[in-house]
Amino acid sequence: MASKAIVKCDGKWTILALAVLALTLWQATPVSAADEPDLIFRRSTVFKWVSPNDKLATYGVDDPEVEGVACHFTIPEKGGFKGWLGLAEEVSDISLACRQIGPIRFKDKIGQGDDMFRQRRSLFFKKMQIVRGCDAKRNVLVYMVYSDKLIEGSPKNSTSSVPIMPWGAADAVVQKCGEFVQ
Repeated sequence: MASKAIVKCDGKWTILALAVLALTLWQATPVSAADEPDLIFRRSTVFKWVSPNDKLATYGVDDPEVEGVACHFTIPEKGGFKGWLGLAEEVSDISLACRQIGPIRFKDKIGQGDDMFRQRRSLFFKKMQIVRGCDAKRNVLVYMVYSDKLIEGSPKNSTSSVPIMPWGAADAVVQKCGEFVQ
């Protein structure tokens, strides 16, 4: 009888250990198409006496497939003890602005709606994604940020567009994004 109880207990511990290992490996895998974003600044929005404050954080990220484009996004970061431990569910309010910061050069073919950047927003099932597309008619790159967890039936989102234009006198040839869409 005692040996059956030990086997059941060992089975539970084995499952728990495998679950913790899987979660650790899952969290360790790269989740972004671009490098980690650069923190520009944070601003406290809700004061908490003992634990960290709620904040708005603004980050910058370069498009890994299109040289000369950078995006900035602002996300809320939960404070409190749950936020400090990484257990808080982050809200989906994300703003986005993308701009041309130099001559635009496509490194390779791009797909409509390909991920440009991804970031996990909660311990399970919620992530923020910045995706990119091309409006070939207007020669404009279009970026959209959204959270993949539905909020009351629709995800919150924001869109920004970057017209492809010459960058200085040396950049006479303007690439057409439609030529680089798969």
